[in-house]
Amino acid sequence: MDLMLSEHAESMLHAVVAMGVLTFVMFLWMYATRIPAMQKAGIDPQQAMHPKSYKLPSEAARVADNYNHLFEAPTLFYAMVGVIVLLGHADATHAACAWAYVGFRVIHSIVQATFNRVVIRFSIFVLSWLALATMIIREAIAMI
Repeated sequence: MDLMLSEHAESMLHAVVAMGVLTFVMFLWMYATRIPAMQKAGIDPQQAMHPKSYKLPSEAARVADNYNHLFEAPTLFYAMVGVIVLLGHADATHAACAWAYVGFRVIHSIVQATFNRVVIRFSIFVLSWLALATMIIREAIAMI
């Protein structure tokens, strides 16, 4: 089935795929660090049933934390892109905001999974939220 989407709508949907790729990369990175860290610490895999019952080294924990964060605010991003595209409101500003959101989330993931400076990470998180908030507010106004 070939849908007739505007170039901006397609761009926004490509941004959703990019977020999916980021999430998949973080999934791979998480297990590439978590499994060896658990083995090195002698943690039985069954203990993962209660993640607070053991402590992983920061190098593994921060990657897992980032993976989990990709299921928080980004879920609203996915929903907003869907709403904007389905209602036919995709435009250059929405597409730019969608890609800005993805870019900031990529940078946020890299910062959190590597050197994890909270002030830098928080600033990037706020910038990602500004991009998402712009999408939300513009769509809310369009629906009035």
